[in-house]
Amino acid sequence: HLGDPEFFEDQVERVLRPPQGRGEVDVRHVTGGLQLDAGYVPDVYFTSALRRAQHTLDLILEELGITEVTITRSIKLNERDYGDLTSLNKDDARAKWGEEQVLIWRRSFDVPPPGGESLKDTAARTLPYYEREIVPLLKAGKTVLVAAHGNSLRSIVMSVEGLTPDEILKRELATGEPVVYRIGADGKLAEKVAI
Repeated sequence: HLGDPEFFEDQVERVLRPPQGRGEVDVRHVTGGLQLDAGYVPDVYFTSALRRAQHTLDLILEELGITEVTITRSIKLNERDYGDLTSLNKDDARAKWGEEQVLIWRRSFDVPPPGGESLKDTAARTLPYYEREIVPLLKAGKTVLVAAHGNSLRSIVMSVEGLTPDEILKRELATGEPVVYRIGADGKLAEKVAI
């Protein structure tokens, strides 16, 4: 949870990963694309403080055959906090607040649900972290893998691709569909490759 003290600092740890069984997410097509070009095999790994992103990263590492790696986990990469909508399905949320209001919360850039974050709030949390922790690595020529969530990644994509809030709201980020961004020494997008 965002208020938990243990999440205020990044967790960086060296992980020795034993071989695991196949998970419920099929990442073979993701890692196959990463292996096509040695330049895509990451040097540095980031994920959120939430288990589902960590699990996805574990599956990717397993498929790549990487057993010892340093992973940075940060609350700054967590999914958007949906506040009072958390744990409700769309039908329950619509019954409680109305279809129009739920649609406003889901599809607006700066209107948060009760007790939660808007996409603007998520970007305000995610983008400074991206600029401070990830961009310097990219400028130094490192290959970075970020396993995170739809809205935290949406914030980063908005910045990297120079999209407006309206443009990013219309953009669908497919789960499990990796995109490689080549960032120049100036920190700007040089190339985008969908794998």
